[in-house]
Amino acid sequence: MKLQITHETVYDYVPAVETAQHMAYLIPLDSATQTLLGHRLQVTPEPAQINTTLDVFGNSRSFFALQVPHTQLRVLANSQVVTQAVHLPQSDMGWDAVREHFRYQAHGSFDAATEFVFASPMVPRHAEFFAYARPSFSAGTGLLAAAIDLMHRIYSDFTYESQSTQVNTPALEALAQRKGVCQDFAHILIACLRNMGLPARYVSGYLLTEAAPGTVKLKGSDASHAWAAVYVPDLPEGKRWVDLDPTNDRAGWPSPGEDYVTLAMGRDFSDVSPIRGVIHGGASHTLRVGVTVEPLAPAQVTSRQTQSQSQSQSQSQDFGSIQSQSQCQNSSFNQP
Repeated sequence: MKLQITHETVYDYVPAVETAQHMAYLIPLDSATQTLLGHRLQVTPEPAQINTTLDVFGNSRSFFALQVPHTQLRVLANSQVVTQAVHLPQSDMGWDAVREHFRYQAHGSFDAATEFVFASPMVPRHAEFFAYARPSFSAGTGLLAAAIDLMHRIYSDFTYESQSTQVNTPALEALAQRKGVCQDFAHILIACLRNMGLPARYVSGYLLTEAAPGTVKLKGSDASHAWAAVYVPDLPEGKRWVDLDPTNDRAGWPSPGEDYVTLAMGRDFSDVSPIRGVIHGGASHTLRVGVTVEPLAPAQVTSRQTQSQSQSQSQSQDFGSIQSQSQCQNSSFNQP
């Protein structure tokens, strides 16, 4: 499926921000299973510096710096991608065998997915997650079957309610109140899997805004979306991360659906916040975010080469090439 993504973020500040540095994860993944046809990032006011690089997880991140006073920041990302048809892999590997595979053993072989077994800033270890997950993980149950059952339960037990949580709401709080948004449900699913000793990661992305004829509009399709992925070791190399969306009760590889766009992957939301930064000034701010994902007509497809050729005539920054950049470690705010 060919899709066009428009993601606009506007910050209004009072008083003016004097200087700022921002890092954005707004470039969809370009991989063997999702093709990035084109990307353009427009920042107003025009940055003094803007570039991109790959992070440790293989995501494209953009850095830009503003050294002029401004009362408004506008970031407009336009991207075009081709997604693939989805299927659900078959695996009979027991979840307890996978847990043992990732249990530390002296001189044991290393599996890179081990990094996603441990707690992370927004996905803690806690007995409550283990207690909630345990009914799905009876002895001898296959990992994939158990993880999908857990996804079904979160979908059934929790209420999707906008504004019921904040971007920094702890996953344990969302678990207790049994309601939240896609970010909360992804964190809860990941926390449950990790507390069972299993690798799970966070995936940020988008959904098709208007449902295809004959289908139901998905929850979270009017903004950025998030889901989880579980690692299944006995699947073929390159196909071992199976995506699980507890918000919409959908699972598959390489994503939960052809109408999903994968943006970035990390341990949790804190690794892949769409925009975060450090500002000097701007004691208070308001935020407006708009996301539209729609089918891409053939005439709209623009190659990276064409975008690069037009770059000299535009203030937009095309990130077709990878450049070095400074990393902004601390953040004064994050965009949900």
